[in-house]
Amino acid sequence: MHNNFFRFKQFTVFHDRCAMKVGTDAVLLGAWTNTELAEKILDVGTGSGIIAIMLAQRSEASIEAIEIDGAACEQAVSNADQSPWKHRIKIHHVSLQDFSAVSKNKFDLIVSNPPYFIDSLKSPEKSKNAARHNVTLSHEEFIENSLKLLSDKGRLSVVLPFTGAHEFLAKASKYGLFCNRKTNVKSNPHSSVKRILMEYSRIPEPYTENLLIIGTGQPESYTEDYKALTKEFYLAF
Repeated sequence: MHNNFFRFKQFTVFHDRCAMKVGTDAVLLGAWTNTELAEKILDVGTGSGIIAIMLAQRSEASIEAIEIDGAACEQAVSNADQSPWKHRIKIHHVSLQDFSAVSKNKFDLIVSNPPYFIDSLKSPEKSKNAARHNVTLSHEEFIENSLKLLSDKGRLSVVLPFTGAHEFLAKASKYGLFCNRKTNVKSNPHSSVKRILMEYSRIPEPYTENLLIIGTGQPESYTEDYKALTKEFYLAF
């Protein structure tokens, strides 16, 4: 990986103007999210645009993405325009709160790698704070505004650290959302669960939960499950 960009099999994402660089969380969510039957998708806090572009590769949906940071938004627009699916991706420089107040669209799928370092030490960089902390969008605000945009049969898909996932689950339940699918993510067989992928809907469905281990524990060695999930994207797989 070059410092300024990350090259995938079918597209390249530049992230030098983004507070948060391309990382495992975004790739996991983009590859894991269920795009079946989704005709309209919204990516909240798109950053470099990586998740929006991944979902465009995996579907035929019309995709909108929003980003509150101006520099990141401009880079997301550039990345989307250079992808093979530029005609299906539209990027907006706007907060979720403002977008939900004016958008007339209802989305079949809303995805987000949301701010997650709740009440932790802040960075001196304001853009990084907005990307990594819930200073501009709390989990409750995210859920409340997403529900205004979610279709009746729509799905909400997020990735969160283990420490924040249970709080998010409780707040989602408060707003009438059901967690129907969950994947616990470990870095290697001997580590604890670090991340949790969760899918919600207004309608309860048969619940499924599983474990995904990324690495085998050996340097630069990945499990077959992780390679199977991300093989359409990573050059190494």
